Amino acid sequence: MNNPVSDFAPSTTKSSNELMNSSERSRIQRGKPRASYRREDVYRLIDDVKLGHIGFINNATPVIIPMTFWRVDDHLYFHVANKSRLQKLIESGEEVCVSFAECSEWVLAKSAYHHSANYRSAVLYCSGERVIDEEEFDHAFKVVIEQIEQGRWDQVRAPSAQERKGTALLKLNINEGAFKSRSGGANDDKADLDLPVWSGAKPVCPFHPR
Repeated sequence: MNNPVSDFAPSTTKSSNELMNSSERSRIQRGKPRASYRREDVYRLIDDVKLGHIGFINNATPVIIPMTFWRVDDHLYFHVANKSRLQKLIESGEEVCVSFAECSEWVLAKSAYHHSANYRSAVLYCSGERVIDEEEFDHAFKVVIEQIEQGRWDQVRAPSAQERKGTALLKLNINEGAFKSRSGGANDDKADLDLPVWSGAKPVCPFHPR
């Protein structure tokens, strides 16, 4: 009997500990000590949040759309309605930019200037193709559903022929990118340390009182 944890948990591929490709456009210019180009850092963020924003140019206009993404080995998957503009863009060979971000804490300092946030983020440049093979189509959706709740794929109805026809599953290669994060407390100036105000990290959620 297969173990759903080992079969469908986000995989650590052979290349996960390697550095990602990077160039002038993807390398971090500000806050370089907070940058990372390790696939492991990027993959962990993707697996944790599964919500990204995809940016592209449409009719000379920049467009950014929030989208659910998930990872299978070294590839990103997402789905759209068949014959959508994103499908046509990917199938034409155009490159897109995909970003992920997670803010975990607000960092409160003794001065307004040094207030900050603890976060993880990644910006990736990708190109890809539509998944036509039915076995890969099913496997990709099975992976994300099993990651969310183990054993669920065998309980739900499989995609129908009509649903398959209306859905375009897109597979992205990560061409290059970078990861950036912040952790820790406030960077208070020495002159501000005696100010009678608390400084430290505060969880982002829940922000609104219940």
